[in-house]
Amino acid sequence: MCRWLAYSGTPILLENLLYRPVHSLIDQSLHARMGVETTNGDGFGVGWYTPDKDTPAVVRDIGPAWSDRNLREIAGHVSSPLFFAHIRASTGTAVQQTNCHPFRHGRWMWMHNGAIDGFPLLRRDLALAVRPDLFPSVEGSTDSEMMFYLALTFGLEDDPKGAVARMAGLVERTGHAHGVTYPLQMTVAVTDGVRLWAFRYSSQKQSRSLFYSTRVETLKALHPDVEFLRDIADDARLIVSEPLGDLQGAWNEVPEGSYGVVQPEGDDDEMHVFAPV
Repeated sequence: MCRWLAYSGTPILLENLLYRPVHSLIDQSLHARMGVETTNGDGFGVGWYTPDKDTPAVVRDIGPAWSDRNLREIAGHVSSPLFFAHIRASTGTAVQQTNCHPFRHGRWMWMHNGAIDGFPLLRRDLALAVRPDLFPSVEGSTDSEMMFYLALTFGLEDDPKGAVARMAGLVERTGHAHGVTYPLQMTVAVTDGVRLWAFRYSSQKQSRSLFYSTRVETLKALHPDVEFLRDIADDARLIVSEPLGDLQGAWNEVPEGSYGVVQPEGDDDEMHVFAPV
């Protein structure tokens, strides 16, 4: 499986979240505590938005994140109000750049932790369901990218929650038709560069870990002496595969079978029940 992080808020240097926390994503690439694998070294990727561009930048590579000098260099110089970061542990597909997350289409980015069980059996049927004009954009061989293009096929750009629910429903029906008992395991993050959606769901109702951060102003009141918090803006929101540290009150588990929406500044965050259709 994999580990990932999504950030939304006042622009921040990528290194402040990729490297500085005690249990940063870079630390998790070697010492994950809640993943299926302790080590996530089958590639990595970061994607971010800037105000003057219509599409996000995406940098991906096949080496381990913990030793990549280019990632360290980028992280110390790039600032963004919204970024994705992902470290990969392959579930069987090739270790290659086109299989590293996040995936991008237009303004949209997508990353995933989990798997479609029996994907080699289901792959052809799922691929045929991708909209013909979108199919040429599929570059890799992962179930994760296939899920993204199915969600795009089912209207992601207009109805993200509905599109992900329809994608999940198709995966489950296809899996069951091939004799797969529990076809889908997913925590997914997807964004259009303004809003951020995160989903936690599995057919077996035993989904991989996912957490969201407590509001920063609350944490600053609880922990006025923590220096790290002084550099984080009050509007910062984080969604992570596992907590970046052990600060009391900082992290809240995303409920099983649910999804959340991080809204633009000034709007309330939302949490809702999620189920395939």
